[in-house]
Amino acid sequence: MKLVQLSDIHFGGENGEAVTAAGAWIRAADPDLVVVAGDITLDGKASEFDAAAAWLGALPRPMILTPGNHDTPFVGPGELWERFTHPWRRFSDRFGPEDGARWRGAGVTLSTLNTARAAQLRWNWSKGAVAKHQIRRVVRELQGAPAGDLRIVACHHPLMEVLGGPMTARVRGGVDAANRFVGAGADVILSGHIHLPFVTALPFGDGRTHAIGSGTLSHRERGAAPGFNVIEVEPGCVRVTAMAYAGGDFEAWRTWAIDRRA
Repeated sequence: MKLVQLSDIHFGGENGEAVTAAGAWIRAADPDLVVVAGDITLDGKASEFDAAAAWLGALPRPMILTPGNHDTPFVGPGELWERFTHPWRRFSDRFGPEDGARWRGAGVTLSTLNTARAAQLRWNWSKGAVAKHQIRRVVRELQGAPAGDLRIVACHHPLMEVLGGPMTARVRGGVDAANRFVGAGADVILSGHIHLPFVTALPFGDGRTHAIGSGTLSHRERGAAPGFNVIEVEPGCVRVTAMAYAGGDFEAWRTWAIDRRA
């Protein structure tokens, strides 16, 4: 099975050339699933969501999405009012549930987890959070996956800080969530947010649960060219290729191979 992992496209601040080339590349690759891990827009504007929906609508199906911290309205008084009263309406009207979406294909079970918040009791609302009821739900879904399935959780913020990353996520409840998900059999946790592709093992359990982050297709680069991930699920391993935009097309920038649990 082949998955494409996108995040941080930031329509309203997207890299137009890279977005156009990425659309063509993904359509030609015809993956089994497209996963979009948040920050689809820049400022949560209706016009940005419409542009995102048009572009994503031309990509192969099935597709599953989770929002990011940029996907709530926050520019102008009217926008702020909607942020506090209906923070995810623009997302859900176009893409479905903002939390708890599920998908299952041949040998893969995936659940989404909304780590973004419209407001928090701290200064920087862009950081992530996980509620206890969300952890319980994802644990149930992971435990209920068919034996042998690759169990995937998709969220926007890395649940734990990425060593050497260009920015922090500081997810409240993130360490507890990561630990609980490992115990429930999670194999892969997909995220975005830091605009830099990475693969790292979580320091819990048998060390076989990996966090995988994808880059950005916006102008907000942080040490890597615009790009996305291609994830190939094989019986014994998961292969991750970070694709980077260069010379009008995408090429492999870095690859990882992750051994799967027996």
